[in-house]
Amino acid sequence: MSKSTISTFELFAMFPDQESARQYLEGRLWPQGPRCPVCGLGDRITTRKAGYYRCNQCKEDFTVRTGTILERSHVPLHKWIYAMYLLVTARKGISSMQLAKEIGITQKSAWFLLQRLREACGGPNLKKLRGIIEIDEMFVGGIEANKHEHKKLKAGRGTVGKTPVLGMRERGGRTVAMPIRGTDRETVQAEIHKHVETGSTLHTDEAGAYAGIGGLFFNHATVNHGAGEFSRDGVTTNSIESVFAVFTRGLIGVYHHVSRKHLGRYVDEFAFRLNEGNVKNHTLTRLDSFVDAMAGKRLTYKALIQ
Repeated sequence: MSKSTISTFELFAMFPDQESARQYLEGRLWPQGPRCPVCGLGDRITTRKAGYYRCNQCKEDFTVRTGTILERSHVPLHKWIYAMYLLVTARKGISSMQLAKEIGITQKSAWFLLQRLREACGGPNLKKLRGIIEIDEMFVGGIEANKHEHKKLKAGRGTVGKTPVLGMRERGGRTVAMPIRGTDRETVQAEIHKHVETGSTLHTDEAGAYAGIGGLFFNHATVNHGAGEFSRDGVTTNSIESVFAVFTRGLIGVYHHVSRKHLGRYVDEFAFRLNEGNVKNHTLTRLDSFVDAMAGKRLTYKALIQ
Protein backbone atom coordinates (compact mmCIF):
# COMPACT_ATOMS: atom_id res chain seq x y z
CA MET A 1 0.00 0.00 0.00
CA SER A 2 1.34 3.43 -0.98
CA LYS A 3 2.23 5.79 1.86
CA SER A 4 0.35 8.57 0.08
CA THR A 5 -3.03 6.88 0.16
CA ILE A 6 -5.44 5.16 2.54
CA SER A 7 -7.70 2.25 1.73
CA THR A 8 -11.49 2.24 1.85
CA PHE A 9 -11.25 0.04 4.94
CA GLU A 10 -9.07 2.62 6.70
CA LEU A 11 -11.46 5.43 5.72
CA PHE A 12 -14.41 3.56 7.23
CA ALA A 13 -12.42 3.07 10.44
CA MET A 14 -11.79 6.83 10.62
CA PHE A 15 -15.39 7.82 9.85
CA PRO A 16 -17.63 4.95 10.99
CA ASP A 17 -20.70 7.11 11.64
CA GLN A 18 -22.22 10.55 11.22
CA GLU A 19 -20.85 11.86 14.54
CA SER A 20 -17.21 11.18 13.65
CA ALA A 21 -17.76 12.78 10.26
CA ARG A 22 -19.39 15.84 11.85
CA GLN A 23 -16.45 16.34 14.19
CA TYR A 24 -14.00 16.16 11.28
CA LEU A 25 -15.98 18.65 9.16
CA GLU A 26 -16.42 21.08 12.05
CA GLY A 27 -12.72 20.91 12.87
CA ARG A 28 -11.83 21.61 9.25
CA LEU A 29 -14.37 24.34 8.49
CA TRP A 30 -14.34 25.94 11.95
CA PRO A 31 -10.76 25.63 13.27
CA GLN A 32 -11.43 28.41 15.80
CA GLY A 33 -14.81 27.02 16.83
CA PRO A 34 -18.35 27.34 15.38
CA ARG A 35 -19.06 30.45 13.33
CA CYS A 36 -22.47 31.66 12.20
CA PRO A 37 -22.79 31.40 8.39
CA VAL A 38 -25.22 34.35 8.40
CA CYS A 39 -23.40 37.09 10.35
CA GLY A 40 -19.94 35.49 10.42
CA LEU A 41 -19.50 35.88 14.19
CA GLY A 42 -18.26 33.13 16.48
CA ASP A 43 -18.34 34.71 19.93
CA ARG A 44 -22.06 34.47 20.71
CA ILE A 45 -22.77 30.86 19.83
CA THR A 46 -24.81 28.47 21.96
CA THR A 47 -24.27 24.75 21.44
CA ARG A 48 -27.45 22.75 21.08
CA LYS A 49 -27.92 19.01 20.61
CA ALA A 50 -27.22 16.80 17.59
CA GLY A 51 -24.73 19.19 15.96
CA TYR A 52 -27.00 22.24 16.00
CA TYR A 53 -25.87 25.69 17.10
CA ARG A 54 -27.70 28.95 17.84
CA CYS A 55 -26.24 32.37 17.01
CA ASN A 56 -27.41 34.77 19.70
CA GLN A 57 -26.44 37.71 17.49
CA CYS A 58 -28.81 37.02 14.56
CA LYS A 59 -30.99 34.36 16.25
CA GLU A 60 -30.24 31.77 13.55
CA ASP A 61 -29.89 28.03 14.07
CA PHE A 62 -27.23 26.34 11.94
CA THR A 63 -25.10 23.22 11.52
CA VAL A 64 -21.82 22.47 9.76
CA ARG A 65 -23.87 21.82 6.61
CA THR A 66 -25.28 25.36 6.48
CA GLY A 67 -23.79 27.54 3.77
CA THR A 68 -22.05 24.64 2.05
CA ILE A 69 -22.86 22.12 -0.68
CA LEU A 70 -24.19 19.86 2.10
CA GLU A 71 -27.03 22.18 3.06
CA ARG A 72 -30.50 20.58 3.23
CA SER A 73 -29.11 17.18 2.30
CA HIS A 74 -30.53 14.14 4.12
CA VAL A 75 -27.53 11.98 3.20
CA PRO A 76 -25.50 11.19 6.37
CA LEU A 77 -22.21 13.07 6.67
CA HIS A 78 -20.01 9.96 6.68
CA LYS A 79 -21.53 8.96 3.34
CA TRP A 80 -20.70 12.43 1.99
CA ILE A 81 -17.08 11.97 3.07
CA TYR A 82 -16.94 8.57 1.37
CA ALA A 83 -18.31 10.16 -1.82
CA MET A 84 -15.60 12.85 -1.63
CA TYR A 85 -13.00 10.13 -1.16
CA LEU A 86 -14.23 8.30 -4.26
CA LEU A 87 -14.25 11.47 -6.34
CA VAL A 88 -10.67 12.46 -5.49
CA THR A 89 -9.24 8.95 -5.82
CA ALA A 90 -11.09 7.70 -8.93
CA ARG A 91 -8.83 8.92 -11.74
CA LYS A 92 -11.62 8.93 -14.32
CA GLY A 93 -14.50 9.76 -11.98
CA ILE A 94 -17.40 7.72 -10.62
CA SER A 95 -20.88 7.41 -12.12
CA SER A 96 -24.08 8.14 -10.21
CA MET A 97 -25.16 4.52 -10.70
CA GLN A 98 -21.99 3.25 -9.06
CA LEU A 99 -22.12 5.79 -6.23
CA ALA A 100 -25.77 4.91 -5.53
CA LYS A 101 -24.72 1.28 -5.01
CA GLU A 102 -21.68 2.23 -2.91
CA ILE A 103 -23.52 4.38 -0.33
CA GLY A 104 -27.06 2.98 -0.52
CA ILE A 105 -29.07 5.85 -2.00
CA THR A 106 -31.12 6.25 -5.18
CA GLN A 107 -29.45 7.03 -8.50
CA LYS A 108 -31.27 10.37 -8.64
CA SER A 109 -29.92 11.37 -5.21
CA ALA A 110 -26.44 10.18 -6.19
CA TRP A 111 -26.53 12.29 -9.37
CA PHE A 112 -27.53 15.38 -7.38
CA LEU A 113 -24.85 14.64 -4.77
CA LEU A 114 -22.15 14.34 -7.43
CA GLN A 115 -23.23 17.60 -9.07
CA ARG A 116 -22.91 19.32 -5.69
CA LEU A 117 -19.43 17.89 -5.26
CA ARG A 118 -18.47 19.15 -8.72
CA GLU A 119 -19.81 22.57 -7.76
CA ALA A 120 -17.25 22.59 -4.95
CA CYS A 121 -14.50 21.76 -7.45
CA GLY A 122 -15.11 25.00 -9.34
CA GLY A 123 -14.73 28.60 -8.36
CA PRO A 124 -12.29 31.41 -9.12
CA ASN A 125 -8.58 30.96 -8.46
CA LEU A 126 -6.89 34.33 -8.22
CA LYS A 127 -3.43 32.80 -8.71
CA LYS A 128 -2.53 32.90 -12.40
CA LEU A 129 -0.53 30.25 -14.20
CA ARG A 130 3.10 31.18 -14.80
CA GLY A 131 6.26 29.83 -16.40
CA ILE A 132 5.78 27.48 -19.35
CA ILE A 133 2.10 26.97 -20.13
CA GLU A 134 0.89 24.32 -22.57
CA ILE A 135 -2.43 25.23 -24.20
CA ASP A 136 -4.77 23.23 -26.39
CA GLU A 137 -8.47 22.72 -27.04
CA MET A 138 -10.74 19.73 -27.42
CA PHE A 139 -14.36 19.24 -28.50
CA VAL A 140 -17.00 17.39 -26.47
CA GLY A 141 -20.07 15.91 -28.10
CA GLY A 142 -21.39 13.02 -30.12
CA ILE A 143 -20.18 12.07 -33.57
CA GLU A 144 -22.63 13.38 -36.13
CA ALA A 145 -22.72 10.10 -38.10
CA ASN A 146 -23.61 8.13 -34.96
CA LYS A 147 -26.62 10.25 -33.98
CA HIS A 148 -30.26 9.34 -34.54
CA GLU A 149 -31.61 10.92 -37.69
CA HIS A 150 -33.82 13.42 -35.83
CA LYS A 151 -30.85 14.64 -33.76
CA LYS A 152 -28.49 15.24 -36.66
CA LEU A 153 -27.72 18.90 -37.34
CA LYS A 154 -26.88 18.20 -40.99
CA ALA A 155 -24.45 21.09 -40.99
CA GLY A 156 -21.24 19.20 -41.71
CA ARG A 157 -18.92 16.88 -39.84
CA GLY A 158 -15.96 17.23 -37.47
CA THR A 159 -16.70 19.70 -34.67
CA VAL A 160 -20.29 20.46 -35.70
CA GLY A 161 -22.59 20.42 -32.67
CA LYS A 162 -19.71 19.91 -30.23
CA THR A 163 -18.69 22.15 -27.33
CA PRO A 164 -15.08 23.40 -27.27
CA VAL A 165 -13.08 23.09 -24.05
CA LEU A 166 -9.90 25.12 -23.60
CA GLY A 167 -7.15 23.70 -21.38
CA MET A 168 -4.01 25.30 -19.96
CA ARG A 169 -1.42 23.34 -17.99
CA GLU A 170 1.48 24.91 -16.16
CA ARG A 171 4.67 22.88 -16.71
CA GLY A 172 5.03 20.96 -13.44
CA GLY A 173 2.06 22.81 -11.93
CA ARG A 174 -1.66 23.46 -12.09
CA THR A 175 -4.27 22.90 -14.77
CA VAL A 176 -7.05 25.30 -15.73
CA ALA A 177 -9.80 24.26 -18.15
CA MET A 178 -13.21 25.55 -19.12
CA PRO A 179 -15.85 25.24 -21.85
CA ILE A 180 -15.78 28.20 -24.22
CA ARG A 181 -18.36 29.51 -26.67
CA GLY A 182 -16.05 29.19 -29.68
CA THR A 183 -12.46 28.71 -30.80
CA ASP A 184 -12.13 32.10 -32.45
CA ARG A 185 -9.05 34.17 -31.75
CA GLU A 186 -10.81 36.75 -29.57
CA THR A 187 -12.44 34.19 -27.26
CA VAL A 188 -9.38 31.98 -26.83
CA GLN A 189 -6.92 34.79 -26.24
CA ALA A 190 -9.23 36.52 -23.76
CA GLU A 191 -9.19 33.35 -21.61
CA ILE A 192 -5.41 33.11 -21.88
CA HIS A 193 -4.96 36.69 -20.68
CA LYS A 194 -7.40 35.99 -17.84
CA HIS A 195 -5.61 32.92 -16.51
CA VAL A 196 -1.92 33.31 -17.47
CA GLU A 197 0.56 35.73 -15.95
CA THR A 198 2.19 38.24 -18.27
CA GLY A 199 5.71 37.23 -19.30
CA SER A 200 4.97 33.51 -19.35
CA THR A 201 5.91 31.25 -22.25
CA LEU A 202 3.05 29.67 -24.18
CA HIS A 203 3.36 26.37 -26.04
CA THR A 204 0.56 25.74 -28.54
CA ASP A 205 -0.09 24.14 -31.88
CA GLU A 206 -0.41 26.31 -34.97
CA ALA A 207 -4.17 26.91 -34.76
CA GLY A 208 -5.23 30.35 -35.92
CA ALA A 209 -6.72 31.17 -32.51
CA TYR A 210 -3.19 31.62 -31.12
CA ALA A 211 -1.90 33.85 -33.91
CA GLY A 212 -0.32 37.02 -32.58
CA ILE A 213 -0.49 35.98 -28.90
CA GLY A 214 3.28 36.35 -28.51
CA GLY A 215 5.23 39.57 -28.36
CA LEU A 216 4.19 42.23 -25.85
CA PHE A 217 2.57 40.03 -23.17
CA PHE A 218 3.85 36.48 -23.71
CA ASN A 219 6.60 34.44 -25.32
CA HIS A 220 5.06 32.03 -27.82
CA ALA A 221 6.39 28.84 -29.39
CA THR A 222 4.48 26.34 -31.51
CA VAL A 223 4.65 22.76 -32.73
CA ASN A 224 3.30 21.79 -36.13
CA HIS A 225 1.02 18.80 -35.58
CA GLY A 226 0.00 18.83 -39.21
CA ALA A 227 3.57 18.02 -40.18
CA GLY A 228 3.83 15.24 -37.58
CA GLU A 229 5.78 17.38 -35.12
CA PHE A 230 4.88 16.82 -31.48
CA SER A 231 8.01 17.98 -29.66
CA ARG A 232 10.85 20.26 -30.66
CA ASP A 233 13.59 21.49 -28.32
CA GLY A 234 11.30 21.25 -25.31
CA VAL A 235 8.34 22.85 -27.07
CA THR A 236 5.34 20.53 -26.78
CA THR A 237 1.67 20.32 -25.84
CA ASN A 238 1.86 16.67 -24.80
CA SER A 239 1.05 17.42 -21.15
CA ILE A 240 -2.26 19.20 -21.75
CA GLU A 241 -3.16 16.60 -24.37
CA SER A 242 -2.63 13.91 -21.73
CA VAL A 243 -5.10 15.77 -19.51
CA PHE A 244 -7.65 15.74 -22.31
CA ALA A 245 -6.98 12.04 -22.93
CA VAL A 246 -7.93 11.16 -19.33
CA PHE A 247 -10.95 13.47 -19.51
CA THR A 248 -12.10 11.82 -22.74
CA ARG A 249 -11.76 8.33 -21.29
CA GLY A 250 -13.78 9.42 -18.26
CA LEU A 251 -16.54 10.83 -20.45
CA ILE A 252 -16.68 7.73 -22.65
CA GLY A 253 -16.07 5.00 -20.11
CA VAL A 254 -17.70 6.39 -16.94
CA TYR A 255 -20.21 9.11 -17.74
CA HIS A 256 -21.05 8.11 -21.35
CA HIS A 257 -22.83 11.40 -22.02
CA VAL A 258 -22.46 14.94 -20.64
CA SER A 259 -24.83 17.71 -21.67
CA ARG A 260 -23.57 21.11 -22.68
CA LYS A 261 -25.45 22.58 -19.69
CA HIS A 262 -23.48 20.61 -17.08
CA LEU A 263 -20.17 20.22 -18.92
CA GLY A 264 -18.45 22.97 -16.92
CA ARG A 265 -18.84 21.06 -13.66
CA TYR A 266 -17.35 17.88 -15.15
CA VAL A 267 -14.39 19.88 -16.45
CA ASP A 268 -13.97 21.42 -12.96
CA GLU A 269 -13.99 17.93 -11.43
CA PHE A 270 -11.13 16.68 -13.59
CA ALA A 271 -9.13 19.90 -13.10
CA PHE A 272 -9.57 19.68 -9.32
CA ARG A 273 -8.35 16.09 -9.32
CA LEU A 274 -5.19 17.19 -11.15
CA ASN A 275 -4.58 20.14 -8.84
CA GLU A 276 -5.70 19.86 -5.20
CA GLY A 277 -6.55 16.19 -5.75
CA ASN A 278 -3.15 15.33 -7.22
CA VAL A 279 -2.15 11.74 -6.48
CA LYS A 280 1.23 13.01 -5.26
CA ASN A 281 -0.62 14.41 -2.23
CA HIS A 282 -1.75 12.17 0.61
CA THR A 283 -5.39 11.08 0.38
CA LEU A 284 -6.28 12.94 3.59
CA THR A 285 -4.65 16.11 2.24
CA ARG A 286 -6.79 15.79 -0.88
CA LEU A 287 -9.86 15.24 1.28
CA ASP A 288 -9.01 18.32 3.36
CA SER A 289 -8.74 20.39 0.18
CA PHE A 290 -12.15 19.21 -0.93
CA VAL A 291 -13.76 20.13 2.39
CA ASP A 292 -12.11 23.56 2.29
CA ALA A 293 -13.48 24.12 -1.22
CA MET A 294 -17.10 23.32 -0.34
CA ALA A 295 -17.55 26.21 2.09
CA GLY A 296 -19.64 29.12 0.84
CA LYS A 297 -21.03 27.16 -2.12
CA ARG A 298 -24.52 25.81 -2.51
CA LEU A 299 -26.36 24.21 -5.39
CA THR A 300 -30.11 23.59 -5.18
CA TYR A 301 -31.90 20.98 -7.26
CA LYS A 302 -34.12 23.68 -8.75
CA ALA A 303 -31.10 25.69 -9.91
CA LEU A 304 -29.49 22.52 -11.28
CA ILE A 305 -32.35 21.43 -13.53
CA GLN A 306 -33.84 24.76 -14.64
